[in-house]
Amino acid sequence: MIGKYVVRFAALGYLAALLAAPLGYVFWRTFRHGLGPAWAAVTTPDAVHALKVTLILTAIAVPANTIFGILAALSIVRYRFPGAGLFNAVVDLPLALSPVVVGLALLILYGRGGWLGGHGVVFALPGMVLATIFVSLPFVVREVVPVLREIGTEQEQAAATLGASTIQTFTRVTWPAIRWATAYGVVLTTARALGEFGAVSVVSGRLAGKTESLTLYVQDRYQSFDEVGAYASAVVLALIAVTTLILMTTLKPKEETR
Repeated sequence: MIGKYVVRFAALGYLAALLAAPLGYVFWRTFRHGLGPAWAAVTTPDAVHALKVTLILTAIAVPANTIFGILAALSIVRYRFPGAGLFNAVVDLPLALSPVVVGLALLILYGRGGWLGGHGVVFALPGMVLATIFVSLPFVVREVVPVLREIGTEQEQAAATLGASTIQTFTRVTWPAIRWATAYGVVLTTARALGEFGAVSVVSGRLAGKTESLTLYVQDRYQSFDEVGAYASAVVLALIAVTTLILMTTLKPKEETR
C-alpha cells in the first residue's frame, strides 16, 4: 500500500517539476503586474497579426494532416501494397528529423536557385504552411493505426457481405471505431502546429507583421527585453492548446471516457 502511494507521489512530483512549475511561473510573470499590461501586450498590431498567422497555419495543417493520417492509416493496415513498410517508416521521419533540418531542406528546395525556387514559397506564408504540415504529419497516423489493428476486419467484411459500399462501410463501421483515436491525433497535431518554431523560423524570414508566427513573436519580444509581451504571448499559446484539450474531453462520451 505504501509503495503504491510512493509511486503516485513520485509521478505527480515529476509532472509538477516538468510541467506545472514552469507553466505556473510563466503565468505568474505574465500577470504579476495585473491584467492590464498583459492585455496591452497581446493586443498590439504585431501580436495580433502573429496570432492570426499561427491560427492560419494551424487551420490548414490540422485538416490536411487529419485527412492524410486517416488515409495513410487505412493504407498501412487495410490495404497492403508494395513498399508499405517503407511508407510506414517514412511517415515517422518528421519525428526523427530536427525541425531546423526540415526548414533548411525547404529553403534549399524552394529558395532562390533551388529546384522549385522562384515561386514565392519561402519567406512567405506557403513555406510556413509546408513546414508546419511536415512537422505535424505523423500524429493522426500513429493514433489511428493501433486502433485499426485492434478492431480487426470482421465487422467491415460483414458490412461488405451485406452489400455496403466502401464509403458506407467506412462511415458506419470504421469511422465510429477510430473517431476518438483521430481526435487524439488532432489534439497532438494542433499542439505541434501551434508550438512549431524551428522549421518555421528558417523558412519564414521572421518579418514582423508579415511572416512572424506567435512562437517567433515570443522570442522576438524576449530578445527585445519585453518580458511581459513574451510571457503574455506564451500564455495565449498555452490557453489555446489547453482549450482544445478541454473541448475534446468534454465532448467525449462518458462511456468512452471510462
